[in-house]
Amino acid sequence: MNLRGTAFAIVAAILVGACTESNKGTDVRHWTDDLAVRISVDPMPPRAQEQIVYKVIVTDKKSNQPIDTGEGRIFATSHDGASASDGLAKGKEVGTYYARLSFITSGDWAIALQFRRDTSNRRTALQRMDWIQSVAAPTPGN
Repeated sequence: MNLRGTAFAIVAAILVGACTESNKGTDVRHWTDDLAVRISVDPMPPRAQEQIVYKVIVTDKKSNQPIDTGEGRIFATSHDGASASDGLAKGKEVGTYYARLSFITSGDWAIALQFRRDTSNRRTALQRMDWIQSVAAPTPGN
């Protein structure tokens, strides 16, 4: 293989690798006293007036073991007072939860995730993580 062919093969491999499953560079990461949480958004960037899927992966901060007995919710508020919320549904993957939100307007939204690691004990602390999510304008024609 010549130099040009080798360079093309390397670039192609990099592009294929960048298009796999989740772009971890866009994940939101939070840590509490005892939890590590990774949140991915699909599609990214989220667009107004479309259903957005939040994938939440929760692990124990010290042991890195998945937390599969938890419960929680995600909710959001825009600058103009619009809101969206959904409970976390346990996914097929261990320690993974899913929620769906639909933002009615574009702009910055204040997002919060509340999570309790043990559903069998209601005294377990409900932990909260907050961040700002930029929501793009709706896709033309939507």
